[in-house]
Amino acid sequence: MNWKYLIAASLLLSVLACKPTKKTQSNNLEVTASSDKQWTGVAVSKETRLFVNYPKWSNDVPISVAEIVDGKAVAFPNQEWNNADNEESFQAVQSVVVDDQNKLWVLDTRNPLFQGVLEGGPKLYVFNLNSNQKEKVYQFPEGVYQPNSYFNDVRVDTKNQFAYMTDSGNGALIVLNLQSGESKRVLDHHYSTESEVDHLICDGIKWENSVHSDGIALSPDKQFLYYIALTGHSLYRVPTETLRSQNSTDEQIAEQVEMVKKVPATDGMMFDKEGNLWLGGLEDNSINVLERDGNIKKLIQDEIIRWADSFAMDLKGNVYFTTSQIHLPENQRKQYQVIKLSK
Repeated sequence: MNWKYLIAASLLLSVLACKPTKKTQSNNLEVTASSDKQWTGVAVSKETRLFVNYPKWSNDVPISVAEIVDGKAVAFPNQEWNNADNEESFQAVQSVVVDDQNKLWVLDTRNPLFQGVLEGGPKLYVFNLNSNQKEKVYQFPEGVYQPNSYFNDVRVDTKNQFAYMTDSGNGALIVLNLQSGESKRVLDHHYSTESEVDHLICDGIKWENSVHSDGIALSPDKQFLYYIALTGHSLYRVPTETLRSQNSTDEQIAEQVEMVKKVPATDGMMFDKEGNLWLGGLEDNSINVLERDGNIKKLIQDEIIRWADSFAMDLKGNVYFTTSQIHLPENQRKQYQVIKLSK
């Protein structure tokens, strides 16, 4: 038995212990997990297994990817994978996503503390949730990633075998052919992938930053990729057929970009099966939906929604999202939460 990892795992369980499930003042909001450590991504499997990730934004991040088990955050797939001293392990994970084949995708920026991408570049891992084993890892050549890249979020099209990512560190989209492993960088420094403003006013607090293409969502029919800068309100989309084509030039891709609508400032985004686009509301602690008819509906506004970061949906249609409290000074932050919005 490896006592080193056993002791480390025990310490992690105490550090990352989650508070019991509780109802909030909004009847259909339920806190399903909470932590003293900041998380961003959330993913839910077909069996309602709940996964989160902790970005490497400080030196006190004990693990990168976890599964919430019996109210505790347990290193996934094991502690060794979360040992950042091992160069082959997770280094700075920003996003976790479960695809429609029930596989877990882990996007590792490999840019800890925003100090630059490590040698070897970002990595995208695929885990089989039946075995909890790594199935594949994708790497990206220099040029597709840049020294200050921050591969932020990912969406996977299992039908056409492509994955799409945003680069929020240096505005662009990344297109990955899952069969060949080839990737390309598109819309690099295009107006649609660039930050629009240098600050947001979130719940009365001025958050000064300039973050490029961040939120990303794939339409249910897989025909359009939607994306938005974190510091901005313009939602864009581009046909995936154009992105997938090996013959599409940068100019042709740029010509296909469409501004969809001005929307509330959001971090993550997610389409439901009905074709509604779920959005955060960073400026007023809300959750919003861009309906198929183009109307924006504010579903709920609550003080506990402190920066809705990422979204996931279970088979029953319940929505889960993380609160990462990015806009708040550390001394004003409360527990980071995974909140369930019941259907």
